[in-house]
Amino acid sequence: MATNNDNKMSREEAGRKGGKATSRNHDKDFYQEIGQKGGVATSANHDKDFYQEIGQKGGEATSENHDKDFYQEIGQKGGETTSENHGKDFYQEIGKKGGETTSENHNREFYEEIGEKGGKARSENND
Repeated sequence: MATNNDNKMSREEAGRKGGKATSRNHDKDFYQEIGQKGGVATSANHDKDFYQEIGQKGGEATSENHDKDFYQEIGQKGGETTSENHGKDFYQEIGKKGGETTSENHNREFYEEIGEKGGKARSENND
């Protein structure tokens, strides 16, 4: 046990012991409920920039710890879950939104370039 100079338990050790005791006494629903409450409280105290910053940091930390296979696996799981929960209308709607956003953000040269790339790929696959 970690102690400080007065032979008292350190704050870190006390937190660890408290966390273990709490986990023995509570189930998944408890943690979901307090997580929900914490999320509401956090969102009341922070703006969009805060969430962008922590998202950026989290993404960087994740990318440092995981490889291509990890991202393929979570992408596969996410895609399967999405397809189980949404129908054809959902995909049409998000496709339309994506197309509109892309057209707002890109010019004619962009479409010429991707059209050329698509044509090359198609011709290579037909050879």
